[in-house]
Amino acid sequence: NLVLCSKGIPRTMATFGLEPFLDDTGCKLVLYLHKVARGVSLSTTCLLSGFQAIKLCPSISRWMEARIRSPKCIIFCCFLCWVLHLLVNIYIVRYKTGLVKSKNLSVEKMYRYCPQPTPGRLLFSVIAVIYTVTDGLCLALMVWTSGSMVLVLHGHKQRVQHIHSSSLSPRTSHETRATHTILILVSMFVSFPALAAILSLWLTQLQNRSQWLRSISVLVASGFPT
Repeated sequence: NLVLCSKGIPRTMATFGLEPFLDDTGCKLVLYLHKVARGVSLSTTCLLSGFQAIKLCPSISRWMEARIRSPKCIIFCCFLCWVLHLLVNIYIVRYKTGLVKSKNLSVEKMYRYCPQPTPGRLLFSVIAVIYTVTDGLCLALMVWTSGSMVLVLHGHKQRVQHIHSSSLSPRTSHETRATHTILILVSMFVSFPALAAILSLWLTQLQNRSQWLRSISVLVASGFPT
């Protein structure tokens, strides 16, 4: 909700041509909250996949399962996610944002609310590497844990296949339905951030950024939290 509100409300107001009401401090706060919330949502979804895989996979020892499933461990991991992204995105406070004035009305409308800060080339490269590593690690862990759960479910289905075959009900097995759900979710969880990252990288390389391309990028980036 924080990701969608911090990005969607200003973009919607800009689209309808409403007058800006956020100053430089307000823009920084909105951008900071958006970046932090985006990173936390991705990290906590990755943690959820990890906890589910540990709970489902029999190869994990009982001590590890009990330790990981404890509320203290879950709260501590979520706290680390918040601290990490609060620190990573602190650079936004240093750079000026706010309303952009331009003779081109379409450009001014596009950047009407809170444009992204533009740090120096070195800092930009460092931030890009940090985002790439953290997001890539989260996506890789989600794919790995989801694949592990699918393999466990497939093995369980093979072991109890004689029970399903003796049943007169033609319904799909629970393992098959769970596998389909996992595959659909991980496909959406991975495809939206990956496509958003590709579009963002493409936009940084373009000299003349069209409004429709930026709007598509914002729409795709909103797919994951949605």
